[in-house]
Amino acid sequence: MAAWVVILVGAFFLAQNLSVSGEGGVETTDARRASALIEDATGEDPRAEEYVLVESNGGPIDEDLLASVVGSIVTEMRAIQVVGSVNSYQDGADTLRTPDGRMALIRVTTTLGTDDDLDTADPILDVVEQANQNSGLHVTTIGNMSVERLFGEMADETFQKGEMIGIIAALVIMVAVFGAVVAALIPILLAIVAIFTAVGIIVVISTIRELNEFTVIVTTMVGLAVGIDYTLFIIQRFREERENGLERYDAIIMAASTASRTVLFSGIAVAIALAGMLIMPDILFKSFGIGTMVVVVTAVAAALTLLPALLGLLGDRVNWLTIPIIGRRRSAGSGSGFWSAVTGVVTAHPAISVVITATILIALTAPVATLDLGSGGFSMLPEDTDERHAFDVVIAEFSDGIITADVVVLAPDVAIIAVQNAIKDLTTSIESDSFFGTAESIDGPNGDIVDIRFSIAGDVSSEESINAINRIRNDYVPAAFAGVNAEVLVGGGTAEVMDSVEIVRRYVPLIMAAVLAASFILLLVAFRSIVVPLKAVIMNLLSVGSAYGMVVLVFQKGVGSSLFGFQEVPVIESWIPLFLFAILFGLSMDYHVFLLSRIKERYDQTGDNSGSVAYGLHSTASIITGAALIMVAVFGGFALGPLSMFQQMGFGLAVAVILDATIVRMVLVPASMELLGDKNWYFPSWLEWLPKISIEGAARAEPLMDSDDGD
Repeated sequence: MAAWVVILVGAFFLAQNLSVSGEGGVETTDARRASALIEDATGEDPRAEEYVLVESNGGPIDEDLLASVVGSIVTEMRAIQVVGSVNSYQDGADTLRTPDGRMALIRVTTTLGTDDDLDTADPILDVVEQANQNSGLHVTTIGNMSVERLFGEMADETFQKGEMIGIIAALVIMVAVFGAVVAALIPILLAIVAIFTAVGIIVVISTIRELNEFTVIVTTMVGLAVGIDYTLFIIQRFREERENGLERYDAIIMAASTASRTVLFSGIAVAIALAGMLIMPDILFKSFGIGTMVVVVTAVAAALTLLPALLGLLGDRVNWLTIPIIGRRRSAGSGSGFWSAVTGVVTAHPAISVVITATILIALTAPVATLDLGSGGFSMLPEDTDERHAFDVVIAEFSDGIITADVVVLAPDVAIIAVQNAIKDLTTSIESDSFFGTAESIDGPNGDIVDIRFSIAGDVSSEESINAINRIRNDYVPAAFAGVNAEVLVGGGTAEVMDSVEIVRRYVPLIMAAVLAASFILLLVAFRSIVVPLKAVIMNLLSVGSAYGMVVLVFQKGVGSSLFGFQEVPVIESWIPLFLFAILFGLSMDYHVFLLSRIKERYDQTGDNSGSVAYGLHSTASIITGAALIMVAVFGGFALGPLSMFQQMGFGLAVAVILDATIVRMVLVPASMELLGDKNWYFPSWLEWLPKISIEGAARAEPLMDSDDGD
């Protein structure tokens, strides 16, 4: 315990130095290469632009007031150190004012580079806020700087809300499961210890490699779920062994040789699933993979070292503050109540049960066929925000959009006639396409690069924007540069989204195959059965597929989205499918391993398959149900935030856990095991060379020492 105190103090001080960024994507894609080349040539970040919208609050606009407000904003903006240029209709740019005169747009560019923190441009946003409050006109802004700040504020809100809801719900659920307040508090304490320790380790990692800004949020969410669950399993086994008559230290050892083994094995299974994200050549996935793997390791470490120390210290005081009625627990394996009834029905009709549940899960998976991947652009902002209002107005009322794209031309000498003619032809094609705004050519300082920048009249992930970038890549560039000695890269937000989706589609099947194969081998060695790991893989895939289908149905199709308070969106975030697979496949393994370890433990003692299935379900029913409800509460808390990406993530995780803890575990697992009988444990002789790794532990521990009841 003293060692853990030292670790926590160190983690606390390390956490003050966390370094993260909003970066994501794959550095080798055309879009990211184009962005890097632009930065090298100009030293500026094309994302660091703001479009300030000035409009009347209703009715005719006061011309003098509009001129005064626009002039004042322009003057204040030009006085800000990081501002490069400011343009408005007062500079003769007629496209920056609507024909009816009611709205004006101010374009603000900065001198920030891609390595600069966009927070340094906060004075720009402060000018907008002051003008909106004091000018008498409606002044809003839209751009990467304002959106990044809004995302940061909403991420903090999501983090705080999810953490609070998860902890409160977990405490209530664990009080119901354990019937004692002290026993309910310990899992939360250990989850917090695991999270703090993980953040400290992540800080150290962030000094070596770049991590995404949402890494800590995802780490906290997963840490709460697995940290509480792992502790829950071990405490329950300790209390069960005390009820069975073992002395305090013997009960701790028995819990360690059974439940702790299972926790260690489950942690390995979860880590294998999460490791799949490290294969992706994308900062976002690597960040999430690192964060979640670290917190799983710290959660397992706390459960295997700190928890036994606490149990040794507390003894039966773990049952302090017992809640009347709730605290009256049935002994494990009593065979009574709801779970006994469900098991009886399912095992009496195993074939029908398997067919019905499999049909339901496959039907829920069906919407995946219409899955559209993309990335959250401005149109995914909550509709009640000023930034979303400004975006919608600018897209609808102004000829040029606010999203820009770049065509980067690389050549030994861009000044030669062939290259110049090709650039001219390409520019003509772009400007003749009504979806694009006027093209602007920016020459690099060394004469080997030209950036043709233009606006697009849509959002980054809209179908129109994607089709437009495809026209440039597939039609305009090949036609203009045929036979010309030059390399042409298309960049910008939409191109980055398209390249990112392509990377996901290319890598996800490979990662899934690798994770499935590794998980199969792990379960094969642990349970010494070919059938058990094969079924586990299939059932977990059904859970994940059903979650995918529900996410598509609710968010992309809008079915029930208003009921949950979710935002309907045109695309699902491109990182969601792989992230859900990694998390859900790992967490599903927790339930299967915990349940199957109890079944296998009983089967090894009795050789009775049906009786072992019933015993395993009875002895783990309340604890697995409680663990599932805790996970649903944690994930659901994060889904209640305002950001669509976290709504999709939290909802998908919560739905999968519900399905896994009900349809899969209550029906499909016992029905399939009853249907197959002793074939569940089939292990061919030619695999006997595999190492024997027992996770079931001994039937009973020999007394270690005399002990009282917990003083």
